[in-house]
Amino acid sequence: MSTTKKPSREDIDLFRRSIGPVRKLGSDTAAPHRRPPAPRPRTDRNDSGQLGDPGFSDGSRGEPVSASDTLYFARPGLQLRLLQRLRRGQLPVGAELDMHGMTLAIAQQEIIRFISRSRDHNIRCVRIIHGKGYGSREQAPVLKNSLNSWLRQHPDVLAFSSTRPEHGGTGAVHVLLRSRR
Repeated sequence: MSTTKKPSREDIDLFRRSIGPVRKLGSDTAAPHRRPPAPRPRTDRNDSGQLGDPGFSDGSRGEPVSASDTLYFARPGLQLRLLQRLRRGQLPVGAELDMHGMTLAIAQQEIIRFISRSRDHNIRCVRIIHGKGYGSREQAPVLKNSLNSWLRQHPDVLAFSSTRPEHGGTGAVHVLLRSRR
């Protein structure tokens, strides 16, 4: 049994006068609060629909690397354990790009597009296969040297490292991307 008393007629009248006129709602459920998505800068496109100039240098800066050299780069402030997991190949790879047979111009466009798509899909770690450059006319790995320079210049790349032998060794890199916020 309920021990609460029903309000008197006077109490009901007093309550209605104090809240004023009311109108009935069509629904008693509220829409859930949703945070608006973070703004994303648009990719510049020229009239032909190609990506604009990314502003990368030609890759000739710095010491050239050979086919057997291990690549490694990390921006300051990253956690040591995260970098160790990247170097050991322990981070889950969400996407892969194979650059075999690409020219430098096409490779540069594909790198920009690949990193942008990966970030849009919230992928944090990707693998890029550049090859070792044994078939190069210059007797040096052209794509590997250029990729080494481009990834260091890309603002969304936090770190990269040559992969373990079972994933391509010095012919591929694992890249850690900045998270989308």
